[in-house]
Formats: sequence, C-alpha cells, structure tokens
Amino acid sequence: MILPRFYPVFDSADWVARALSVGVRLVQLRIKDSHDDALRAEIACARDLARAAGAALVVNDHWQLAIELGCDWLHLGQEDLDTADLPAIRAAGLRLGVSTHDDAELDRALSVRPDYVALGPVWPTILKQMPWAPQGLGRVSDWKARVGSVPLVAIGGLTPERGRAALEAGADVVAAVTDITLNPDPEARMRAWLRMTA
Repeated sequence: MILPRFYPVFDSADWVARALSVGVRLVQLRIKDSHDDALRAEIACARDLARAAGAALVVNDHWQLAIELGCDWLHLGQEDLDTADLPAIRAAGLRLGVSTHDDAELDRALSVRPDYVALGPVWPTILKQMPWAPQGLGRVSDWKARVGSVPLVAIGGLTPERGRAALEAGADVVAAVTDITLNPDPEARMRAWLRMTA
C-alpha cells in the first residue's frame, strides 16, 4: 500500500477542512476531550469532508465511533490496544495504524498486522509529555529495516527539513502537528510540507 507521504494530525474537523483545502490527502483527527455527541459530529463531518476531497481520514482512538460511522482508517496507541476489539475493527474493514516507542511495542504492533506503524517522538516534541527520549534518525532506519513493507510513519518534533531527513532515513510517511498549528500561516506551512514530500 502506498500512502501519501505527508500526514498532519489535527483536533477538529475545521483543521481537517483547512488541510484538505491545500491538497492534503492523508489526515488524522485526534480528539482527546469531547462528549460523545460532539465527538460523533466532528468525526462524521471530517469523514464527509475527506471523502468529498478523495482523501483518507484516520480516526485516533475512538474505534467504536469509527465503526459506527463507517470510517476507513483508525489509529491506536499502545494503551488503546489493551481495550480495543481488534476482531470487530478488522470485521468493519478499518485499516489500522499503531503507535510505537520501543522494541516491545514494535513487536506488539506487528503482531496485530497493522497497515502502518508510527514511530515517535523522532525529535523532542511539545505536543505532550513523553516518557521516551527522542528516537533519532538511527531508530527510524532500524525500524524500517524491521517492519519491511509495512509503511513507517515518523512523528514528533518534525519540521519540513527534519521530515526530509526522516524520509531519507527510511520513513515512508512524515507526520506533523504543532509545526502547523502553531505556525502563523498554517496553510502556507502545509503547502511547504506538500512540496517537500511531492
């Protein structure tokens, strides 16, 4: 499977719409704190926007709603693997990405036959507190050798310049969050990412 090489992560359907408007074709909706009705509405809206644009929407964590709303992609962290119903997820036809941070987590991720594996943080990140040190480009190359044909997503502290280095080290896809959301011109920044990954 060939995925688009640029993969931004956002916390609202509004951000998804902004990304789609500049040509992003793979985007994650990562909403952590929301009530069910609001969350359902955000996911449904983002799903419809992505489908209209011919893009892939990845829903973070909320596997029950992803199934209920007929979404195509799901991303799970390691803690989510503890509680997610993987047979139900597969029966619904959802493609699955899994976060990894160390060797044991990579082994666990590969055991569920993911459609991509994410490695992070490659560089220091301000998005959330991480118990792991930055992984570095050497780990990107090592992970790619280990996952083989499974697409590898590099995330954590990426800029377009660091994204290029991660791709050169073996990543198939590069993800960004705050490099875009904290930029004074997010659309221009996303265009820069798209040019770099074209």
